[in-house]
Parts: sequence; C-alpha cells; structure tokens
Amino acid sequence: MKVLIADDHELVRDTLAMFLDIEGGIASDLAGTFEEATRKLDQDGPFDLVLLDFNMPGMNGLEGLKTAIASGNDQRFALISGEATREIAEEALELGAAGFIPKSLPAKSLVNAVRFMAMGERYAPVEFMTAEEPATPHPIADQLTKRELQVLRGLTEGKTNKQIARDLEVQEPTVKLHIKNTYRKIGAPNRTVAALIARESGLF
Repeated sequence: MKVLIADDHELVRDTLAMFLDIEGGIASDLAGTFEEATRKLDQDGPFDLVLLDFNMPGMNGLEGLKTAIASGNDQRFALISGEATREIAEEALELGAAGFIPKSLPAKSLVNAVRFMAMGERYAPVEFMTAEEPATPHPIADQLTKRELQVLRGLTEGKTNKQIARDLEVQEPTVKLHIKNTYRKIGAPNRTVAALIARESGLF
C-alpha cells in the first residue's frame, strides 16, 4: 500500500509516516507543499491514497482538493486538518474526497482510516461530523442583557411599551428603562431605528 502525505509541518509528516510504517504494509512518501505533492504524483504515482493538508502552501483550501481530484487520474485524495470545520469536511466529501481526517484523531484510528480509504472506502469520524458547531456570537446580542433582548424583540414586532410589559410580566417603567439602555448600547435614537438595526443585523 502506497500513501503520499502532503503537509507543511515536518513533525506531522514524520509522525504520520512513522505510525503507518509501524503498522507495516504501508509505504509513505512525503511532500511539504501542494506543488511538491503534484510533482510527486506525476513522478512517483499512482498512490493508493493521497493525504492533503487543508492549510499547506499552495493548497488554497478546497481549491487545491478540486484541482487534485480533477487531475488525479482516479487516485484517491483525502483532506487532513487540525483546523477545518465540519462544514469544510462535508464540502470535501461532496467534491469527491475519499475522506476527512482531523489531526486530533488517535494514532490507531488514523492508521485504520488510511487503510479504509486506500481500499476504496470513504471515511469521516462520526464524532467530528455529528458534533454541534459552537454558536457564533452576535455583536448586538453580546451587548445586551437577556431582558433588553426581549424588549428589543418586542420593538421589532411593533409592540407598545404596555404590550411588552404585559408579555414580560413587568411594570411599564421597567420596560422604558430597558429601552433607554438598549438605545444607548446599540446607538439608536428611537424605537424605529432600534427595530431597524435589529432586523438588518439579523438578530431576530
């Protein structure tokens, strides 16, 4: 079994090659850039599997993967990364990659994944692909308290102070205070502008 490991970090390349070598039956060739990987594919190919680092020089993320798959003469390419998101992994698989390997994968699992893909299967770790993505903080939501957000939602829905107070089960003066604080924090002179800012930012 012949595998090409293309990664700009020498330690990563050598460590992966060592793991594969220990298992036996897997010969590793190494490249530090996408250009070098392309050259080795032409000179030393075909390989049973080519591991491409998502962030190495010349790769340009998924563009490099597209190029490799398009000109790879039916060779199998897999993406390896310590930073790529689940979305990127999904896109890579949709483009025709043999799989996706996060660099956090344990050595034994990594070797098994390489064998699995080299034999014609597709691989992506279930834990990685099903993990919930961390919520992206909203710049306006980060500035406001929970109650101020509730009041601002009421403003975007065109409710009066009295209606908001009834919905939140608070006194109307309390709502007015929250509105005043919200205006100050988001830079709005009145309720119409505050509602507009909330809508245009995609807050609600």
